[in-house]
Amino acid sequence: MTFVPGLASLAFLSLPIADLPAAHDVQVGTALVCDTQEQVERFVAVYAGDAATAVSTVNAEEHDPSACGMASVAYVVSPPLATARSKDATFQIVKILVLGVTTEDGVQPVKPAPFFSALEVDERVASRGSAEASAAG
Repeated sequence: MTFVPGLASLAFLSLPIADLPAAHDVQVGTALVCDTQEQVERFVAVYAGDAATAVSTVNAEEHDPSACGMASVAYVVSPPLATARSKDATFQIVKILVLGVTTEDGVQPVKPAPFFSALEVDERVASRGSAEASAAG
């Protein structure tokens, strides 16, 4: 997970406009970025409220200090690939396309790169939606 901001801006500018997501689809924030879906599944399995500890565990097991990490990035999210549960939380596993990294100078574009991530699901909202749907039906 190495980003090369110097060359990345040139690569980003050379992309056809049609290949870029709509601006409203791009999210900016700190996200889990892992090389594989299996690493995200392992992250969720060991997650106990501390993302840094879970990332360290996955990286140690993979013998790769950069297999997973937390990064401040601009990205777009795919539809969920799977749902996974830790002891305390439920996550949707998604593929993300990283378009930029956040620096002190703002978001710097990078060559788009695919990774896997986990988005925590607020089950109170999901269950309330299900209950409302049941009541409406």
